[in-house]
Amino acid sequence: MRKGNGGDGGVIINISSLAGLMPAAFQPVYCATKHGVIGFTRSIALAANMENYGVRLNTICPGFVNTPILQSIDKEENMGQYYSYKDEIKNMMRFYGVMDPSRIAEGLITIIEDDTLNGEVMKITASQGIHFQQYSQTPFTSKR
Repeated sequence: MRKGNGGDGGVIINISSLAGLMPAAFQPVYCATKHGVIGFTRSIALAANMENYGVRLNTICPGFVNTPILQSIDKEENMGQYYSYKDEIKNMMRFYGVMDPSRIAEGLITIIEDDTLNGEVMKITASQGIHFQQYSQTPFTSKR
């Protein structure tokens, strides 16, 4: 994929979650891995830009999506020790809303088609739509 290796360049989109942008007491491991996806993607995107790989890397962070997994929060055997948090999860679902998977597809298309997007973190929720996480400017970059 990398132009320096004979590839044509391209776009890599990693999937994280809103849980990658905030703490989630009822999902600490899930939350930590989603934070990791964001940090990894933003770091590699910076390297790809500095080295002119011709590859863009971005992350999408969907909120709650209408899939069968949402039904699992009412089942103690699925939630284990975090079952006691089911009411908090339901409150978050009401706050952010539950969206159709087609909304995620809209975000993916935006990232694929907009060549200016690299290292971005797109948030997608039913209540706030498609928007980007705001970060302060990277304080420094390497000039190799």
